[in-house]
Amino acid sequence: MKKLIVFDLDGTLLNTIADLAEATNYALQRCGYPTHDTDAYRYFVGNGINKLFERALPETERNETNIFRIRSFFIPYYNIHNADLSRPYPGIPHVLETLQAEGISLAVASNKYQEATEKLIRHYFPQIGFVRIFGQREGVPTKPDPSIVFEIMQAAGASPEDTAYIGDSCVDMQTGQNAGVETIGASWGFRPRTELEAYRPAFIADTPEELLAYLINECSPEN
Repeated sequence: MKKLIVFDLDGTLLNTIADLAEATNYALQRCGYPTHDTDAYRYFVGNGINKLFERALPETERNETNIFRIRSFFIPYYNIHNADLSRPYPGIPHVLETLQAEGISLAVASNKYQEATEKLIRHYFPQIGFVRIFGQREGVPTKPDPSIVFEIMQAAGASPEDTAYIGDSCVDMQTGQNAGVETIGASWGFRPRTELEAYRPAFIADTPEELLAYLINECSPEN
C-alpha cells in the first residue's frame, strides 16, 4: 500500500516546454547566440538549468562563463514569463485531487530551480496540500541523485516500500530506482516511451487516467 507519491514537474505534471524554450532563446539572443526550435528543448531539459544552457549553447561556447551569462538573462525573464504558455497536462488535476482525497501524501521533486518550482505548483495546483515542493536548491545534488526523494520520504514519514516516484525521462527513472522506490514512467511528457522502457520501470502510463487507475489499485488496502 503506497502512502507517498512523488512527482516530477516538467513533462509530468506541467507541459512547460514552450516557456522554457522562449526564455532560453531570449537569453541566447541577448548573448548573440543562435536559438533553437521549441521541440529541440525536449532533449535539453531534465538535468537542471545550467545543463540546459550548456546544451543550448554552441559546442565551442560551452563553458562556465557563458553558462552564467545565459543564466543572468534567463532567470529574470523566466520568473516573469514561466506561466505564459505552461499548462497542466489534461487529467493531471483530477489525478492529484483524487489521490489527495484517498489520503495519500503527495510531493514534487524537480530539477527546476526552487523559486520557479514553487511558483508554478502554487499557481496551478493551489488546492493540493503537497507535503514538500522541492526544486533544485543550493547544496542539494540534482536528480538522478536520490537525496531529494530521501528528504521527502523523511518529511512524510514514508519508507521506500511506501513510496512511488513518477517522471517522464531517463533522469526520473534513474532517480526512482536510485532511491529504491517503485518507479513509474509518464509517456505523455518530453521524452519518447522507448527511453522509459529502457529502464524497466514498474509501470509506464500513457495517459494520466491510466496512471490514476494504476495508483488507486496499488494504494488500495487490498494490495
